[in-house]
Amino acid sequence: MPLATLLRPETLDQVVGQRHLIGEKKLLSMMYHSRSVTSLIFWGPPGTGKTTLAMILAQRAGLPFYMLSGVTEGKTELANILKKHRNDGKIVVFIDEIHRWNKAQQDALLGHVESGKIILMGATTENPSFSVNAALMSRMRVAALRLLDQEDLETLIDRAMAHLQTAGKKITISDEARHTALMLSGGDARILLNGIELACEHAVDGQEVSKEMLEDVFLRKSAALYDKKGEEHYATISAFIKSMRASHVDAALYYLMRMLEGGEDPLFITRRMMIFASEDIGMADRGALIQAYAAHSAAKEIGMPEAALILSHGVVYLAKAKKSRSVANALLRAKKAVHETLDVSIPLHLRNATTRFNQANGYARGYTWGEEFVGITDPTLPYLPPPLQDGDIWKE
Repeated sequence: MPLATLLRPETLDQVVGQRHLIGEKKLLSMMYHSRSVTSLIFWGPPGTGKTTLAMILAQRAGLPFYMLSGVTEGKTELANILKKHRNDGKIVVFIDEIHRWNKAQQDALLGHVESGKIILMGATTENPSFSVNAALMSRMRVAALRLLDQEDLETLIDRAMAHLQTAGKKITISDEARHTALMLSGGDARILLNGIELACEHAVDGQEVSKEMLEDVFLRKSAALYDKKGEEHYATISAFIKSMRASHVDAALYYLMRMLEGGEDPLFITRRMMIFASEDIGMADRGALIQAYAAHSAAKEIGMPEAALILSHGVVYLAKAKKSRSVANALLRAKKAVHETLDVSIPLHLRNATTRFNQANGYARGYTWGEEFVGITDPTLPYLPPPLQDGDIWKE
């Protein structure tokens, strides 16, 4: 079995991390010690213990535990489990990647969860408020898991090396290698343990696992948390925009590179930069939109990886630029004004007099478009409909 499976905790006190959920008077600890569980959604990044915690709680409560894959299994498998236990008490059904179940599949769980027949536990990397039916969410509690910190990962490295040495591998790990494992694992226990296991498999007895050996076996992309279609996609672009808005150049560049390293489409980023240039900078720096559009056009022409330099150039400019919401605020006021005056006619003197009838009825009266003057010759005539003549839409 893989090292990550061999080292899977069997009791709650063996679990590393998640101190906000495990400990005195914490949610999962109270369930564990009372031997009573309720329906839960474990929401968090990969490798943080979602499946492990579900198994531990079900075993502690003494309930039958069934695990379904949200990708490959559905209502048929659920029906088979319920048929098997139709005359029994409660059971725990754990659905890995529950966000992959569609509305009809999730609806099939509702009655059984509500009756108490099923204690439902789901694992998801997606925000459950978007990916799980509201009706199902209202019957469950959410346990939000966090990435493992350095102390947690250090504990796992010690456990892994102790286990390997107990199994007969006379291998040690250098301090540099430990640091490399911590950095490349990205807070994911599974990635950490798989990397150490692979490095140790290629080492001979008496050898010290080096930084270079770990770098060879770690797949940097597998350690990346960025998901182009999931929660991290939206979280990262949000952090990117907020950092530029705050003129924090370092943070803006960091989140830019986090997206690019995660495989994000650079043109998605430049489109957001163009929006930002008008929404958050506007007239405070009239060159911002030009710079953002130039970054978009150049990135489209050049392509990755060189386009990263172009995007960095544009991000630094936008982050350092003076900020103003005047354009965006004016747009919102104009939209509000339109909704409040949809039944108000446009003044006749602003309409085109395309026929003699229109001319006779006041269309374009008092409006001139010639070599010497363009506009309304009578200063008493308004450009806006009567309810809006105070002209408070645009404000510097």
